[in-house]
Amino acid sequence: MKRKIHNRDLNELVEARRSDIHGKGLFALKRLRVGQYLGTYHGPMVKRNGTHVLWVENEPGTWLKCDGKNILRYLNHNSNPNAEFDGFDLYALRNIQPGQEITFDYGEDPSA
Repeated sequence: MKRKIHNRDLNELVEARRSDIHGKGLFALKRLRVGQYLGTYHGPMVKRNGTHVLWVENEPGTWLKCDGKNILRYLNHNSNPNAEFDGFDLYALRNIQPGQEITFDYGEDPSA
């Protein structure tokens, strides 16, 4: 069973800083291994979309929307990502080196 990572522990794995992709990004501070649990996207559930709102399909055609309040809100999009969400939990898709930006694929806009 994975150990849930708290915000203070996230700060040992990652940091937010300027990104060449967009605004701020999330960068590895340590080597992260393929399959490693990186953290959980935390924040209040909302009904609207917004800048840091992560949509997760709950059941086919129904979505949960979390307005991110922890450091994971700085993840940027990449069509060739190195991390992915399983629900609101984030995992490394491949080894991520210190200093490398952590990205995930936003997927299609379910509101479109």
